[in-house]
Amino acid sequence: MTTHYIKKCCIVLLVVTAIGFAGCKKYLDTNTNPNLSTTATPDLLLPAVQAAIGHVLGNPLQIYGSFWAQFWTQNPKSSQYRSIDQYASTTTDFDRVWRMMYSDALQDIQEILNLTQGKQSLDQYTAIALLMKAYDMQLATDAFGDVPLTQAATPNITNPTYTPQQQVYDSIFAYVDRAISLIDVNAEVTPSSDDLIFQGDMEQWLRFANTFKLRAYLRLSEVAPQKAAAGIASLSSDTTLFLEQDAQINYSAIGGNQNPLFSEMLGLGRTQNIVASETVTKFMTQNNDPRADVFFNRFTNAAGVDSIIGIKQGSYRSSASTMYSFPSPVVGANGRDDKSANAPVKFMSAAESKFLQAEAVVRGWLNTGVPAQTLFTEGIEASFNSYSVPGAATYIASAPAAQWPAGTQAQIRAIIIQKWLAMTGNQGFEAFTEWRRTNYPDFFTTSAASTLGAERMPERLIYPSGEVTRNANFPGIALIYTKMWWDAN
Repeated sequence: MTTHYIKKCCIVLLVVTAIGFAGCKKYLDTNTNPNLSTTATPDLLLPAVQAAIGHVLGNPLQIYGSFWAQFWTQNPKSSQYRSIDQYASTTTDFDRVWRMMYSDALQDIQEILNLTQGKQSLDQYTAIALLMKAYDMQLATDAFGDVPLTQAATPNITNPTYTPQQQVYDSIFAYVDRAISLIDVNAEVTPSSDDLIFQGDMEQWLRFANTFKLRAYLRLSEVAPQKAAAGIASLSSDTTLFLEQDAQINYSAIGGNQNPLFSEMLGLGRTQNIVASETVTKFMTQNNDPRADVFFNRFTNAAGVDSIIGIKQGSYRSSASTMYSFPSPVVGANGRDDKSANAPVKFMSAAESKFLQAEAVVRGWLNTGVPAQTLFTEGIEASFNSYSVPGAATYIASAPAAQWPAGTQAQIRAIIIQKWLAMTGNQGFEAFTEWRRTNYPDFFTTSAASTLGAERMPERLIYPSGEVTRNANFPGIALIYTKMWWDAN
């Protein structure tokens, strides 16, 4: 039995049979078991792929994204994430992110595609694998910029060449279009429980494909608007299906099946390194946003008065005695509350789907017969509904941030800010990416702990040390404040 396959089985067991990462390492170290099958199959590889992407999305990218999207900041009474607030990450910080995107996820995706090639009965596995490949590569290129693509899924190629970000996006669109052509909502053979996201519901995967295609084309809005408009035009039909429910992996309190961020917190002895950022809590308070009480725990002072309180981004040195709120367990970021184990990892959400459609309609690129203002309102409602928050109608009627303004740019700003609010602590990396694309919200503050100077902000992750030191085709260091190709603002 190959070490590669043992590793993949281990990742499946991580999610579905409660074997944790410590157990995974032990499993990897065992000798060949003659009683285990040596043949990988799509139903074993698919949950391994989804678990790997879910882990990187819900742990390291959630942390970096939620800090840099100014949902969270470093707890003054601890130190684990100070370098993130300082914008002072090093290449070694991202070796695990890179490995999980490539060695764990992408190589398994390619194995699924190899196993299903020419087998029409397995077309639905092929379609899901293509969508996971598109999703994984968008994460990689949005995080790092130019990345390996055509040679990335071949284990014996140790020096893969890098593909420019624009070409990576071209491939992403091709993967999604091919997946859409294969999806059959009435197919007899589909995944079931081995699909951790939709349990084999191919209509939901079609909705996911359309929504993801919309997200990917909108990413080009500032650098290639004509291309974005042309791509989105193919979705302009009142019969096009978009996501109406959250695409997510659900977790449980069983050992090894916990939310990946909470699992890391357990490994750190439940130290609460994360507190609320003033940027988001102040905005929510100004708008009487009831979601603040869902995404954050109230802080109660000595007089018994409780409220949602954030501290200025990166102010951990000057806020040692300040009151502050912790993230709530619904986003998996409260190490002191075991309910954090159950927090899902969201790949895309129903709220995001509505806000993407609203923006595309405002820009004049999408026509499904639904007005942009209606989609905007439905996006807010979807965010409230996702967490069973009451009071959406009151918020929409009275909150300044929920009012529909006049003018295209003002409407885009309102949409992106509401999308940012909906993603508080649960889609941190996507919120950070949308801020890079649009410059909204436009009230972010530079971290008080920044080491960059000149009011610079982080614009990307930096390449991992493994690529810097071992890949002969490594294109060279990109500084943390170097903008992405699609970031023309």
